[in-house]
Amino acid sequence: MADTLSTELLEFPKKDNRRFLHAVYRVGDLERSIKFYTEAFGMKLLRKRDVPEEKYSNAFLGFGPEDSNFAVELTYNYGVDKYDIGTGFGHFAIATADVYKLADDIKAKGGTITREAGPVKGGTSVIAFAKDPDGYLFELIERPGTPEPLCQVMLRVGDLDRSIKFYEKALGMKLCRTIDRPEQKYTLAMMGYAEEKETIVLELTYNYGITEYTKGNAYAQVAISTTDVYKSAEVVNHVIQELGGKMTRQPGPLPGLGTKITSFLDPDGWKTVLVDHEDFLKELHQNG
Repeated sequence: MADTLSTELLEFPKKDNRRFLHAVYRVGDLERSIKFYTEAFGMKLLRKRDVPEEKYSNAFLGFGPEDSNFAVELTYNYGVDKYDIGTGFGHFAIATADVYKLADDIKAKGGTITREAGPVKGGTSVIAFAKDPDGYLFELIERPGTPEPLCQVMLRVGDLDRSIKFYEKALGMKLCRTIDRPEQKYTLAMMGYAEEKETIVLELTYNYGITEYTKGNAYAQVAISTTDVYKSAEVVNHVIQELGGKMTRQPGPLPGLGTKITSFLDPDGWKTVLVDHEDFLKELHQNG
């Protein structure tokens, strides 16, 4: 009976209609970041809120409306102008039809290009790397006509097989592809809810022989929608027993907001928040 129950439970994330909503991270000057993201990256400011009683403000930016596109949620904590990104967080990525042009635009707006635009070593894909004012890296990927320009969150993990299993089982993601680069001593896995070129993926990177990284206090989490936070939490709890990780918030409504969420850490300590899909849309329209 227990086995049937767990099999049914593990089917839920695969059938659930899930979507990456946003990545949350901390910045030292919200206005500076908004200016850079809109002018250099070409993003739109989608919404902004200030919560003086809790001493923080945040801004949501992206390339399309939040009810259909992935966004970044930048958080400014009053009086804190600097954060430690740590060694575990890798980069975000922006897909664009012309990497050379985007890299030039970023330079023209005072941004730093840490890797000039050009083909990847031993391949034909054209990429570049840019750094935002807080030191977060953005990979720029040449990709014609993508429905989702904000297309990657790269995190480093200590055991790639364990991470792939965790995200497949706990979150119902599919493995889009793995890439092994023995000459550079790393392997990576692209995980998401659709084909890589149509969606946002988690790019999980394993560097040979490195099992632990520092988290810093800059990058916070990704948020993913679900039709049922209670059932989702049950699945995650079940998978944590097998693969590791930790529940950080039991499912239920947020005080004052009413949006139902649950959150947890994966086996490497990376945080995910699951958000009730209907509640999220309600919140968006109230703000709109």
